[in-house]
Amino acid sequence: MIDFKADLAKLISVEDFQRRVDEAKPFVARAQQDDFGGWVDLPINYDKDEFARIKKAAERIQSDSDYLVCIGIGGSYLGHRAVIEALGGAKKTKILYAGNSLSPRELQKVQRELGDKDFSVNVISKSGTTTEPAVAFRIFKQMLIDKYGEAEAARRIYATTDANKGALHDEAVAKGYESFVVPDNIGGRYSVLTAVGLLAIAAAGVDIDALMDGAEEERAALISDGGLATEYAVARNILLESDYNIEILANFEPQFMYFNEWWKQLFGESEGKDHKGIFPASVIDSTDLHSMGQYIQEGRRNLFETFVEVKEEYDGVTVPELAENLDGLKYLEGKEMDYVNKTANAATREAHTAGGVPVLEVLMPKLDERSLGALIYFFEMSCALSGFCLGVNPFNQPGVEAYKTRMFELLGKPGYEK
Repeated sequence: MIDFKADLAKLISVEDFQRRVDEAKPFVARAQQDDFGGWVDLPINYDKDEFARIKKAAERIQSDSDYLVCIGIGGSYLGHRAVIEALGGAKKTKILYAGNSLSPRELQKVQRELGDKDFSVNVISKSGTTTEPAVAFRIFKQMLIDKYGEAEAARRIYATTDANKGALHDEAVAKGYESFVVPDNIGGRYSVLTAVGLLAIAAAGVDIDALMDGAEEERAALISDGGLATEYAVARNILLESDYNIEILANFEPQFMYFNEWWKQLFGESEGKDHKGIFPASVIDSTDLHSMGQYIQEGRRNLFETFVEVKEEYDGVTVPELAENLDGLKYLEGKEMDYVNKTANAATREAHTAGGVPVLEVLMPKLDERSLGALIYFFEMSCALSGFCLGVNPFNQPGVEAYKTRMFELLGKPGYEK
């Protein structure tokens, strides 16, 4: 379903590129066999009973809540926010996000938007003790209790956490929260197609069956040897070897802003270790062509771009015809805005290529649930294979703990005295 194009003729011959791709193909099996490779077979091996419970819980949330407050950080919120916003936002219960920072201003913004509306909470944390979501959960749990009483508050709390242990698991059992599982064999940044992401996605009115179907179809295309995901992974590493150490994910749909953020976590946390890796950045064009476009066109030549493009034409908005031509747009009259947008995309790729920026293309058939599920799986597979090509473990994140240790020292957490 997902197509990929790369022209690296200036850097490597077709024969050598194919040799590198062939060398990387065994990494698919390596990812599948890894202790944290549960995402590889997830599209055909997910818990069907839990999946059905997720859909029922989503229906209940839609029936009794104007808002669902999703409390989580990193992979516990970026994935489902990426999906919901890429598809145009919530169609049913509106989703609000908390626990992804320690900013009191951001938290109060969520509280103001809730006002006196009915709401539920989905707290997503494997341990239940990660500082940002744990603090937010305390606050919104108390808001639920104050508004509805303890019994009804417990009915409106949905915990996505460890299956057997941890502070949040134990509280969910004691209080009777409906619970869903954070799988032991899938890391947070690979978890969007698990209960971690699916409850919020379903509550927002997204078709999670179609999302999983798209991932399943993409898995079928990649599972034997990585297919085009292997080519993308190898292309990234070839560019890195030629000192292109910054990758910019570019697309022409503002709805992809949080998909870009999910992608940056996926690749940044997977590859950025042992003083290695490509720095992941992103732009939303044509907006950012009026801010970052100058640097990309003529700045340092250490960056390359990966364009995510939607093949399907999107009709419905046409440039109107006017008697006068004061704005000089007579040449666009009667043309679909999607045609104008896609032309700007093509022109940008050509201009940046001419300016010395290597350009890769990832193409999805449509901007719908099925294609988005496929795109998620494509990038997950590409990321794992790229990490193995680089010589790092794409499933751990040892550096994440450094700031926490120092923060706990400064805040006086017991056991972290300097």
